Amino acid sequence: MINLLDLEPAALAQFFAGRGEKPFRALQVSRWLHQRFVDDIEAMTDLARPLRAALAADTLIGAPRVLRDTTAPDGTRKWLLDAGHGNAVETVFIPEDDRGTLCISSQAGCALDCAFCATGRQGFNRNLDTAEIVGQLWLANRTLLADGVRAPWVDAGRAPITNVVMMGMGEPLANFDRVVPALRLFLDDHAYGLSRRRVTLSTSGLVPWIDRLAAECPVALAVSLHAPDDELRNRLVPINRRHPLAELMAACRRYLEHAPRDFVTFEYVMLDGVNDQPRHAAALVALVREVPCKLNLIPFNPFPGTAFRVSPRPRIEAFARTLQDAGIVATIRRTRGGDIDAACGQLAGQVHDRTRHRLAARNAPAEAH
Repeated sequence: MINLLDLEPAALAQFFAGRGEKPFRALQVSRWLHQRFVDDIEAMTDLARPLRAALAADTLIGAPRVLRDTTAPDGTRKWLLDAGHGNAVETVFIPEDDRGTLCISSQAGCALDCAFCATGRQGFNRNLDTAEIVGQLWLANRTLLADGVRAPWVDAGRAPITNVVMMGMGEPLANFDRVVPALRLFLDDHAYGLSRRRVTLSTSGLVPWIDRLAAECPVALAVSLHAPDDELRNRLVPINRRHPLAELMAACRRYLEHAPRDFVTFEYVMLDGVNDQPRHAAALVALVREVPCKLNLIPFNPFPGTAFRVSPRPRIEAFARTLQDAGIVATIRRTRGGDIDAACGQLAGQVHDRTRHRLAARNAPAEAH
């Protein structure tokens, strides 16, 4: 059975062409799937009955199954989704005054082993397929509409999710061949119709795939930076040993030649006594000075078993002022969903590790230097 959620626009058109159908059939089906969120071929009433019967015989509309649905007092909502074989991933909806953002996962676990991330300490099981990635957006829109959510930022009856961030569980660029077709569906006018500026992909810094993304499907780019020099970043974000900061900054500059925004967002988790000292702020200014950027300072969100602590608020504010005084746009992220473990860095889901990570050594904070 072919899962229709797995087919990006070109693949859906090819699917119908192979059946001798005219191109507009693919557009009809795409609108039923991604704008009306139907889960039944028979609901596609502008398709001829024989075509509906043929589709019902060998296709399905399959989003991940919901295992748990939790809403925080601030309105943040988290779904735990079945990823098969005892694995589960998490998807988070964040309502704000002017938009609704969905944080989407791309892998069951993560192999990049960032020291301060709840997902990374679980290890890695597998990549999600395109249907499982797209299915998170499909499911969230469908569920919110069915629950009667009336978003102030959209017309009644329209999809309440206006922004997508590939910042959930996993490294999106490590699942490039499944993530990019999902991005194309997010952007397609006959599917979700989001602008490139409203779709953000966050990466820990896989340089060759940043260049591929620029060439094949540029969207807004966020980079998980978290340290201003190679020595510290090697400990916090181990992929830095393969793609050090000089290479990463060069890739960011190249990406901006294709990006829908004229800046890269650098994410920087504030870790008490680790990366939050005045010398770190000064080094960060020097590092990013040649890259048009915005610095998003993220208070560390603790999770069970971590030895890291969040930087005191006055220290975070002083760090931000150092950046701002140097002419760099710097903001402090407001934590959302922390009481249901839905905040940045807290997503853990359930992962049967296939990488046999050894966790004990990496849970201790790196020393500031």
